[in-house]
Amino acid sequence: MNNALTQENIKKLQEELEYRLTVKRAEIAKEKMEAAAHGDRSENAEYKEACANYRENDNRIQYLLTMITTATVIEDSKEDSSAMGVNSRARIRFVDDNEETVVTLVTTVDVDFENMCISIESDLGKALSGRRAGETVEVDAPRGKYSVEILELL
Repeated sequence: MNNALTQENIKKLQEELEYRLTVKRAEIAKEKMEAAAHGDRSENAEYKEACANYRENDNRIQYLLTMITTATVIEDSKEDSSAMGVNSRARIRFVDDNEETVVTLVTTVDVDFENMCISIESDLGKALSGRRAGETVEVDAPRGKYSVEILELL
């Protein structure tokens, strides 16, 4: 898996993990006990929901553990603000259709497509990473290659 994460990303994941292992797990156990006390579990919707919440919480715990233990730590600092890196913003132009947009390179856990926060591990993110304003890069995507020009770093 080896996702590239900043130390801050890992800290947030560890905080969520701790919350889910202690507080959330205890809340769900209490819900489950209260629902079980209502009688027949085979027809008890509250009990079934509590069991589903338990499984969902455990799945999230497993995901968090995997992300933390397999992460590759990267620097969040902007030592070279003239080149694209984690948390860098740039105005880019897609050469083929002449469409401009502003993108921010982020780690996997901070991806937000609606706000054009793209992963540094995506095809576009890999192509932009380390590049400077004025450069045109070729993105090798699953649906074919396309070119992007970095108009300016913001």
